[in-house]
Amino acid sequence: MKANVVIIGGGISGVSIAYNLAKKGMKNIIVFDDNYMTGGATGRCGAGVRQQWATKMNCVLAKQSVDFFERAQEELGYHRDVEFKQEGYLIVATTLKEDAQFEKNVTLQNSVGIPTKKLTPLEAKEIVPHLNIEEVISATYCKTDGHLNPFLMTDAYYHAAKRLGVKFFYQEKVNEIIVSKGKIKKVITDNYEVETNKVVNAAGGYAHEVGLMAGVEIPVYSENHQILVTEPVEKIQGPMVISFSKNIYCQQVPHGSFIMGRSDKNAAHDHDISSGHLFLDEMVKTAVDLLPPLQELRVTRAWGGSYNISPDRQPIIGDTDQLKGFYMACGFSGHGFMFAPVTGELISDIILDLPTDIEKEKLHIDRFKNMKETDFETSVV
Repeated sequence: MKANVVIIGGGISGVSIAYNLAKKGMKNIIVFDDNYMTGGATGRCGAGVRQQWATKMNCVLAKQSVDFFERAQEELGYHRDVEFKQEGYLIVATTLKEDAQFEKNVTLQNSVGIPTKKLTPLEAKEIVPHLNIEEVISATYCKTDGHLNPFLMTDAYYHAAKRLGVKFFYQEKVNEIIVSKGKIKKVITDNYEVETNKVVNAAGGYAHEVGLMAGVEIPVYSENHQILVTEPVEKIQGPMVISFSKNIYCQQVPHGSFIMGRSDKNAAHDHDISSGHLFLDEMVKTAVDLLPPLQELRVTRAWGGSYNISPDRQPIIGDTDQLKGFYMACGFSGHGFMFAPVTGELISDIILDLPTDIEKEKLHIDRFKNMKETDFETSVV
């Protein structure tokens, strides 16, 4: 079997890349994934979509992705609503340091066309009436942020790509990437041997391991981030509520359940995606403190999922001098789902040598040779 490109990873990033390559004319595209569709990080994410970031690059990536999500159903010709609900993100500051940073963030976001506003505690409470503002110093709000169904969005990309001739092989593990004289020759899976000279690493939490298969060292690691879901109730909250200092994000999804999560500074750098009682205890305490009415809700389930973390908490998108024909879309640091549209656009432009309006060198793996502290994304939970 032969392919013009093999994409390793069939989550939201992989299917977006496949669709964009096919839309721009590339033929004979193959996607391999060792899980079922959305069986990895895509199906385990909180599925929030926000544009409120602390670095210009992440703001640009997010805004372009939101622009696509707003027209995704029509562009992809999907038969269902992908459930993109734009009810905003409310991000609260509970320290003076956060408050000062948010002032800078809003100025940055506004400069690239993101309609974020800085709010007083009382203005924040008008948007989320049950918000406890005792410790809130200020907040920011962007009305065009929102929430999306990750399963339907991935399925929409998948069917659009299939109509354009992309071949998908789920539950098909890639075991080896054959390299000879500095070039990719083959990809070997459990059941196939594919001749190709181009590979895209969109393997999410396993991006580092896929890199090693090809002899490419990628400075990323994976860690477990946990989420819980409550019973569904009548709607009381529109926006996603985030506090970086309190380490929480919390959203009421369209069917009524609350989804919330937090990071763990002590999480091991491995592929554990379990969920435990310590997370539940800490999550519940934080949620009830910030959003008191949630104390009446019952937790129905919890799970973990991998964040693939880069040194500056911004994605690695592009090729590498380490190996001709090897491309990467990884290191999203927990935000690969919301950046998937622009990831597909950019990687496809790079592979096909097309012009792009994004400063792609700022996403290239080589940037870590001269990384500055100001390039670090602080808005991660």
